Amino acid sequence: METNKYTAFLGTRRLISGALPDVIEAARPYSDNAQGPLLIFDNETGRQTDIAWRKTSESPAPRPGPGRPKLGVVSTEVTLLPRHWEWLNAQPSRASATLRKLVEQAMRQEAGDPKKRLEALGKILWVVAGNEPGFEEASRALYAGDRARLAAHASRWSGDLPAFVRDWS
Repeated sequence: METNKYTAFLGTRRLISGALPDVIEAARPYSDNAQGPLLIFDNETGRQTDIAWRKTSESPAPRPGPGRPKLGVVSTEVTLLPRHWEWLNAQPSRASATLRKLVEQAMRQEAGDPKKRLEALGKILWVVAGNEPGFEEASRALYAGDRARLAAHASRWSGDLPAFVRDWS
């Protein structure tokens, strides 16, 4: 189940924040808009999410790889020490299920980490606000944890960026 929150920007204008399918649907009408770049970000990580807005007949169909592609499962190699395999084999679930549970648990813990939240906001702002006045000082304030100074610098920015910074939790 999709739990991450995403935000779409058209230039410096925030279009929508929410679940990825909702964000894509709301942003779709702006995919050919000349008002600025249409960018979608994962709020948890700050990574930009690329969306193929148009399908062309020239692009080859993706080849299914190993794993369970319909479920989004990708098979790769994991190298562990023998003691790690012994521990995994002693678990009630199979090794793959146990590893998935451990990774999900670590991801949940990391998502609540205030330092990771600052890093995610920083990644988004580097892309969306990098050319705004006072960005470097705002960035310093962000990583120093000085929310008041960050908000003061961001207040001079265009579009919805001041509100986006203010509302970031």
